[in-house]
Amino acid sequence: MKQLHRPEMFCWSAFDETRNVDFHSVLWVHEDGNVLVDPLPLSDHDRRHLDTLGGAKTIVITNSDHTRDSERIAEAFGARLFGPRTETKALPEQCEPLGDGDEPVRGLRVLELHGSKTPGELALLVEATTLITGDLIRAHSGGTLHLLPDAKLDDKTKAAESVHRLAQMTDIEAVLVGDGWPVFRSGHALLGELDRRLSQP
Repeated sequence: MKQLHRPEMFCWSAFDETRNVDFHSVLWVHEDGNVLVDPLPLSDHDRRHLDTLGGAKTIVITNSDHTRDSERIAEAFGARLFGPRTETKALPEQCEPLGDGDEPVRGLRVLELHGSKTPGELALLVEATTLITGDLIRAHSGGTLHLLPDAKLDDKTKAAESVHRLAQMTDIEAVLVGDGWPVFRSGHALLGELDRRLSQP
């Protein structure tokens, strides 16, 4: 796994040829038990690395299209599974529901987004400064944040409102997108740029 902008955060990735972007999964090494977000299948190397870091206690799925290898990994480590409260029928049966304002792990705040291709997609805010997104906010080109293509959005107005809400969170430094290039600095400024682009007629 690759170390991210914080010493206790890592990711592993898979390149998607149809979209020409990397898909990412995030590990947050937490003293109360490690957290995985949208876990892809683990290579042997990444599985050994995860073992040395203490395995996994909590897995959060941001939307039903990012279930990925969550069930198998949860079974392997005895981890609890969480996902959007609005998608209980589309998620694994053992998934516990999460909604806006929930904090499944100390320091991890849940933000509910609307207008994406799945209802009630989750974003996760780590200790107020690192935002982890699923599908709605992506980065298919380096140094810029983007919205899902219009054709995949359920409601662009609601999606823009969700971005506007995130853009008001001035402490955000990093944005770890599920698809594309992560942003490690100036996250708040880049969210603001996206917000302004979406507000233009």
